[in-house]
Amino acid sequence: MLRFILNRVLMALPTIALVAITVFALIRFIPGDPAELMLGDMAQPAQIEALRAELGLDQSLPQQFLIWLGNVLHGDFGQSIVNGEAVLPLVLDRFVVSAEIVVVAVFLASLIAVPAGVIAAWRQNSVTDLALVGSATVLLSIPTFWLGLLLMLFFGLKLGWLPVLGYVSIRDNATAGLLYLILPVMTLVIHEMGVLIRMARASTLEVLRLDYITHARAKGLSESAVLWRHAFKNAFGPTWTMIGLILGNLLGGIAVIETVFTIPGLGRLMVESIFARDYPVIQACLLVVALSYVLVNLVVDLLYPLFDPRVVAE
Repeated sequence: MLRFILNRVLMALPTIALVAITVFALIRFIPGDPAELMLGDMAQPAQIEALRAELGLDQSLPQQFLIWLGNVLHGDFGQSIVNGEAVLPLVLDRFVVSAEIVVVAVFLASLIAVPAGVIAAWRQNSVTDLALVGSATVLLSIPTFWLGLLLMLFFGLKLGWLPVLGYVSIRDNATAGLLYLILPVMTLVIHEMGVLIRMARASTLEVLRLDYITHARAKGLSESAVLWRHAFKNAFGPTWTMIGLILGNLLGGIAVIETVFTIPGLGRLMVESIFARDYPVIQACLLVVALSYVLVNLVVDLLYPLFDPRVVAE
């Protein structure tokens, strides 16, 4: 087991290094001079050159990368060009907001969709199966921004049960914070359920065709015992991988939801920074999103042997 963990961690290191290089290169290829943006249009050439030297922009690209990497490893992502704030606390505060929504949404979607997918596989070609698969297809087809607007219109404006715009931190006011989270979380839950239902159904069908399931039935076990005690654990592995992919993707990919509900999350910060050409914030956002994706999938890989012990022996 220890060897498996070390192999997975060592395999993640080149990916993290590639992510750092890619993020640095992408920002350097964006047109424009950060020094000119920070000083404004009225700045003198001497002032611009002095600031470029202070920021290390007058160095070669390899030297700039090493300087930037050293600063990042010490937690220094620079300052925002727009407001002069330290970038790392700003990005982390926004990341926490996005993480609250995403983690809760993925957990609830998994809690509902995985059993539904297993039941659909168990009742293959029945009315239940057709209804669940059809519902999953419809849910996958609905754009999240449109679904969010519908939920706002119905629960917020028509019924008046929930707030439709804004955000209150759970740490500041737990009751109000939960109310503001319900609609964005519900939007993500409904959309992601479609993916998970289909994935859980496909993996369960594959397991139900294996010989050991036939043997378990031949021993006289009930269908529920065969399904949940024997089939579910082995069938959950691929679905667990999909849950990790969804979680990693949503941590940096809910800018649309955050914009619809005016939530101050990481995705919205990234969009605002792109329009403002705030290079240090864009760079930090990209790096945090990419590292989150890598680390979430590393955790998924490390926990995979709980569902399929054979991967440790490979």
